Amino acid sequence: MEYKSPVPEFFPKIAYVINSLEGGGAALPLPSLIEIMKNNGYTVEVFALTLRDGKALENIKRTGTPVHVRTGKEENNLAAFFWLYFKIKDYHPNLIWTSLTRATLLGQIVGLLCHIQVVSWQHAGYLKPANLTLLRLLKRIPALWIGDSQAITDLTHKRLAIPKNKLVTWPIFKANPAAPLASPWEKGQVVRIGSLGRLHPVKGYNILLEALALLLDSQDIWHEFQLTICGEGDERVSLQNRINTLKSSLSKPFHITLLPFTPQPEEFLSTLHVYVQPSRSEGFCVAAHEAMQAGLPVIASQVGQLAYSVKNGETGYLVPPGDAQALAKVLLNILSDPSSLATMGRKAREEILTAYSAENFEKTGNQILSRLGPLLS
Repeated sequence: MEYKSPVPEFFPKIAYVINSLEGGGAALPLPSLIEIMKNNGYTVEVFALTLRDGKALENIKRTGTPVHVRTGKEENNLAAFFWLYFKIKDYHPNLIWTSLTRATLLGQIVGLLCHIQVVSWQHAGYLKPANLTLLRLLKRIPALWIGDSQAITDLTHKRLAIPKNKLVTWPIFKANPAAPLASPWEKGQVVRIGSLGRLHPVKGYNILLEALALLLDSQDIWHEFQLTICGEGDERVSLQNRINTLKSSLSKPFHITLLPFTPQPEEFLSTLHVYVQPSRSEGFCVAAHEAMQAGLPVIASQVGQLAYSVKNGETGYLVPPGDAQALAKVLLNILSDPSSLATMGRKAREEILTAYSAENFEKTGNQILSRLGPLLS
């Protein structure tokens, strides 16, 4: 049955305002979100306050969606505001849809000044105190707030005191049952551990290396492993230096590699036996859910949606954020006996394909856009 949202007949326009077109994170699901918007009769244009690595740009362009990217210094908020204000005045949308905190704050102010309805995502598990204060001051502007996961919806209700009738959840992950599956670990194999993410302190990769140092320094018996982290960021040099120090100071065999951002995360995940996400803070964390989709157990910090999605001891393991000793203990357990990894991974995949099916993703999007339609009349 074809779904049609009760939207005005004049093809309403959405200005989708986002911080950057960085690979991964909140920009990653944009093509799927745009598809739902267009299927509901909207035209969409994307407005990015900065390019950063620009690795999300090509996938957005493939949808046929116009993309506007501001040039200039990223930290110049006043220049970004005026750029967005005049772009919005020129495009004259019926709705401003904001994603990530900087874009949300500027988009809400522009919407207020231009008398345009605003919808705002919330993605972050942690907000800087100044941003939290500003969001609280502007919280009445949006017609609707959207949490990108149940964890963030609950957190948004608590920290911004958003009324529940103005707050909904739309998980930003649409599972792909055709995604390549990881091969189970077999006796005699090196255990392949991996992670995807920005090389940034919030991702906790220094904690992971500290945990590995504790593991490698122990006298316990464990299977040989290799760790591969794919990502870009300012921490690359410091992380690589720490890896080099580990290699020079320890005699036990191990392999740790930092690779660049990969545009084919599903292929990378299919080469692993277990996925680790040692973040200090998270919202939804698409990469960890992609790992479960690939049939991998996930070792993760108990933050954001990970605390909801990873079933401790069933589909992976949860550890306190920033706790290298707890992480080392879990790594030792799985490296001592990797035979349980495949069973946990299969259960993780089953749960992800059910909870985040394309049908659920589209149904939720259609309901939200149907709700917004009368506001644009």
